[in-house]
Amino acid sequence: MEQEIKQTSKLLKSLYFAFWFIAIVAVVLCEVFDEWGGSYADNDKAIYLGETILILLTIICIPFSLKYYARMLTNKIDKLCIADAIKAYRTINYLRLALLALPLWVGLYIYYQMLSTTGILCALIALTASLFCVPSEKRMREELFIQQEKSGEEHE
Repeated sequence: MEQEIKQTSKLLKSLYFAFWFIAIVAVVLCEVFDEWGGSYADNDKAIYLGETILILLTIICIPFSLKYYARMLTNKIDKLCIADAIKAYRTINYLRLALLALPLWVGLYIYYQMLSTTGILCALIALTASLFCVPSEKRMREELFIQQEKSGEEHE
C-alpha cells in the first residue's frame, strides 16, 4: 500500500511539473519563433469569437476543476476502499489538470495567433489556479484520510 501511495504521489508530481514545463517551453518557443504568431491579428471577427470562447472556457473550466474535485473527494472517494480510492484520486487529478490545461492552451493560442492580451490573461489565470492543485504525498494522505505507517518503534 505504501508503495502505491508513493508511486501515485510521484506520478502526480511529474504530471504537475510537466504541465508547467510544457507551458513555459511553449511560451519560449513562441517568443523565439515570432513568425508563427499573428496569423489572425487583422481579423476582428475571429478575435472576438476567440476571446469570447476563451473567456467562457475559463469561466467554466477553472471553477469546475476546483469545485468538482472537492465534491468528488467528499462524496465519492471517501466511500471507497483504499486501493480504489488511490486510483480514483489519480484519475480525478488527471481530469483536474486537463480542465486547467484547456484555458491555458487556448489562451496561449489566442495570444500568439490573434495578438490578444485576453489570451495571456486567461492562460495566467489557469496557471494561477493550478497553484491550488500542487500534489504531494502529505496532501494525498490528508485528503484520503490515510495514516502513514510507522516503521520501527513508536516514540512517545
